[in-house]
Order: sequence, then structure tokens, then C-alpha cells
Amino acid sequence: MEWNRRQISLITVVMVTSFMGTFLISSINIALPAITQSFGLSAVMVSWVITSFLLSTAMFLLPAGRWGDLTGIRRLFKTGVVVFTLSTLMCGLAGSGGWLIVLRFLQGIGAAFTNTTGSAILVAAFAPRYRGRVLGMSVSAVYLGLAFGPFAGGFLTQYLGWRSIFFISAFLGALTTLLAFFFLGKDEPAPRSTARIHPRSTLFYMAGLMAIVYGSSHIPGTTGWSLMGCGVLLLILFWMSEKRSSSPVFDTRLFTHNRLFAFSNLAALINYSATFAIVFLLSLYLQKVRGLTPRDAGVILMAQPVVMALLSPFAGRVSDRIQPRYLTSAGMTLSALGLASFALLTDTTPLWTIIALLAGVGLGFALFSSPNMNTIMSAVDRTRYGVASGTASTMRVVGQIVSMTIVTLFFASSFGNKAMEEVAPALFLTAMKWGFAVFAAICVPGIFFSFSRGHLQRNQSGHPV
Repeated sequence: MEWNRRQISLITVVMVTSFMGTFLISSINIALPAITQSFGLSAVMVSWVITSFLLSTAMFLLPAGRWGDLTGIRRLFKTGVVVFTLSTLMCGLAGSGGWLIVLRFLQGIGAAFTNTTGSAILVAAFAPRYRGRVLGMSVSAVYLGLAFGPFAGGFLTQYLGWRSIFFISAFLGALTTLLAFFFLGKDEPAPRSTARIHPRSTLFYMAGLMAIVYGSSHIPGTTGWSLMGCGVLLLILFWMSEKRSSSPVFDTRLFTHNRLFAFSNLAALINYSATFAIVFLLSLYLQKVRGLTPRDAGVILMAQPVVMALLSPFAGRVSDRIQPRYLTSAGMTLSALGLASFALLTDTTPLWTIIALLAGVGLGFALFSSPNMNTIMSAVDRTRYGVASGTASTMRVVGQIVSMTIVTLFFASSFGNKAMEEVAPALFLTAMKWGFAVFAAICVPGIFFSFSRGHLQRNQSGHPV
């Protein structure tokens, strides 16, 4: 394996950025009880500290993917790093829970720009035979951030306060900005194109997501159901508008005419919908129900992402040699079994059992993620790498939103407007169990889409065609 200096620089920048984003997400999950106490947030408002970031990321991923194809993926990547870093610094200075949620929304916009372009930069720079390997390295950096985040977040929250997480993340962002501007270089001149982003369909998409997510926090009231219904209608209008567009932000033909691409993205959507809220729920469970310190809870929650980080590169390499659908189907099955087991947790479940279950889910996710991303990027031609990367990232983030929306639904219906500190541990445990049971059930159709996607076509040398 011989990579030139430019390729090594590219993979370094993308990996550092991938690490930074997930480090912040996982560390903030551990800090949620401290943030709740600092601002006196209700249970639903606590979920919005996470959801606002995911919502804005999902809202901007699709248009960002198309924008990157039209104006340059490297330029958009650099813009995203700057926006993310500045908003992270402001999060650390937030004076109220409301402002923190708003700034987290801005932070998600920056993350959207980097997420949708990172994979496209790597796939464009490396030969097809290295595609699974470099994507596996990128995914590994994501999981390293997830692995280190709980421990660092718990330590920082316990000894320096939750704001220190944002300040340290802003420092990492500043270093990443320097790396991006120094090593990433400029985009190659692209042929002139009359294609453009149509604001009407993009508005349908953004408003639809906003209505569904915001409506979930007002369940079971009429307002909540009405907003969610309007959101679904707006997303249908978005699909119809994109289907007729000559220059779509979301290429519906990739879903209607490319089974491999469509089923791989649907599997990703389901996988993230089922697994993302694990750390959120268990962080609250370990600190609220089991009485652990942020530091100790963070150490336990490291089990899942550590396994992900160690095994994702291996899974990516293996997916270059055998059909990815076998790996992804096995991974989805392991995740379903782990989630079903989490639904059986009690207030006396041994901690080693929780660690073992987290490791099992981590193995399942490692087997799924890199091979699935390899399939998605290999299912399209080079001119659609930006759209494919943006679509895959959108499936991931929308899945994460679905996961948090399910949690918000259970919180809103079970706790109402109670502050998280006022919710009885037994009531929280009941809501958590129902959440995990639903997540396990969600995995079942995910196994079907993962296995039924079909074979990834390769040439005689084993490279995707």
C-alpha cells in the first residue's frame, strides 16, 4: 500500500474532523445531568440539547451534498469546520438552556458541511481497491471519538464542569481548521453547469423535518400530532418536487432505480434509528437510577465505541473481499439482540452485564457501518459521490433524529413537563425499557433490507464497477 503525501494529508484531516464531531456528541451525553442541574431543564428540554444539533445537521446535509458537487467539496468542508468551531466556543459561553439549544443548532450546520463532504473527498482521492480501507479508517476515527468522549466527558464534567467540554472541543476545532486550510488544498476546476438547488423543495424538506421533530415534544397533545402530520405531508411534497426536478438535491432515481443504493441507505436509516439513543438513555440510567458519578458512567459507556473503533477498519477491509451484505446483516442481528437485552435491565443488573451488552452492540455496529458505507459509495459513479455521501450522511442523522424522537415521545407521554430531577427512578426505568423494546423491533426490517440489497458487482480484480 503506497499513498502519496497528499492522500495521507487528506485522510488525516478527515479523520481528525470525524473524531472531533463524535467526541463532542458522546461527551455531552455524559454531561446531560450536570447541564440539567445547571439550567433546571425539563426531561423534554434535555433531549433537545441533543436533538437540536441532529435536526440542523439533517436539515442541511442534503442541500450541502448538492452544493458541494456544484461549488467544490473542499471549499464546503473548510466552511463547515469554521462554523463548527465558532459555534462550539459559543456553546461553552451559553447563559441559559435555551441559548445552548440554539447554539447547538448552529453547531449542527457546520457538522453538516463537513459530514457530507468528508467521505466524498476520500473516495475521490483514493483508488477503488482502497475505498473500503480508507472509509473504514474514517469510521474508526468516528468511533474513537465516541470511545474517548464518555470518559473525557465524565472526567471533565466531574472536575472542571460541563462547559470545559465545549472549550476543549473548540480548541480541537481550531487545530482542525488549520489542518484543513493547510493540507486540504483547492478543488479541481469543475465543468460549467446550469444545475442549481431549487429552494422550494429544500424548504419542504427542512420544514418537514422541523415539524416532525418539534411536534414529537408536544405529544400526546393535539398540537404535537398535528405538527407531525404536517411534517409528513411536507416530506411527501419534497419527494414529489424532487422527482420532477431536472437538478434534484435528493436524487429519487437512485432509490427507485438502484436497489443496492436504496436498500443500503434504508438499512443505515433503520440501524441508526435503533441504536443512537443507547448512550443517551444509559447515561441517564447509570447516573440517575444507579447513582454513578459522571466519570464512572463514562468509563462503562466506553465499551461500545471502543469495540467499534477497533473492529471497523477490519470490517472495512473484509468488505473489499466478500459481499458486504453478509457482514451488515450479521451486524444488524447482533444489534437487535443487544437492544432486546437492554429492555430487560433493572436497578440491580450487574454492571459487567451492561458492559458485555455494550460490547456486543459495538461489534454489531462495526460489522454494519463500514461495509454498508462501502456499498453506498460503490453503487454510484464518480459524478455522484457528493450526492451519495450527503444522502448516506442524511440517512445516518435522520436515523439519529428518529431515535431521539422516539425517546422524546416516551419522555413527553410519561414525564410531561417535570424536571428530570423530579422524575422517579422507577418511572424513568419503565420508559427506558419501552424505548429499548421499540428499538429492538425496529431492527427486524433492517435485517431484511441489509440482506436483500443484492450483490455489489465487482470486476475480475475484485474492484467495484
